[in-house]
Amino acid sequence: MIVLGIDTSQDACSVAIVSDGKTLARLHEPMTRGQAERLAPMVREAAQQAGSPLAQLDRIAVTTGPGSFTGVRVGLSFARALALALGKPCLGISSLESLALGDGEDGLRAALIETPGASYFALYENGAALIAPRSVQRGEHARLIPDGARLIGPGIVIDTQALARRAARLDPARYPPDPTYLRAPHVTLPKPAHD
Repeated sequence: MIVLGIDTSQDACSVAIVSDGKTLARLHEPMTRGQAERLAPMVREAAQQAGSPLAQLDRIAVTTGPGSFTGVRVGLSFARALALALGKPCLGISSLESLALGDGEDGLRAALIETPGASYFALYENGAALIAPRSVQRGEHARLIPDGARLIGPGIVIDTQALARRAARLDPARYPPDPTYLRAPHVTLPKPAHD
C-alpha cells in the first residue's frame, strides 16, 4: 500500500510517501507561513523522488490539528482535493495522536503541543485515547500524565513517515479529514457604525 503523509499543522511543511512500511521519499521545510505555496510542489517532488506517480497512491493521510489555523486548513484542503481527484480515501489524524503514536502504540503515551496562544494535550494507552485531544492551561498537562507515561512534545516535529505508515493500518471511516481546532478562533470584529 502506498500512502502520502502530509503535515502543515505546525511550523513546517512536511510530506512523505511510504510503500508497505518503507519510506520512498520525505521532505520537510521549517516555515511559519507559506505552506499553501510550498505544499503542492513538495508533493510533486516527493512523488518524483519516490518514482511513484500520484495516481499510484492508495490513500492520503493528513494531520487535522490542533495547530496553526491556516496551516491546518491548507493541509486539509490540499489532501481532500487530491484524494477526490484520484478517487482515493483521505484520512485525517489529529496532530496530538500523530505525535503520541508516531513510533508505536504500546503503553502510556502523552502528547503536548504548545502555541503562543494555547496548549493542547492528549493521553493514549495502547493506542486508545484515555484523554482525547483537548485544550489545556499551560502546565496543566503535568497533573494529567500518570506515572510511567511517555511525553512527546512540545517542540517535536510530526513524523510524516510514521503518519503514513500508521494510516495504512487505519480504517478511513473512523478517521475523516475534519479539522481539530479545540479552541474558538480569536477574531476581532469591527464595531458597527452608528447612524
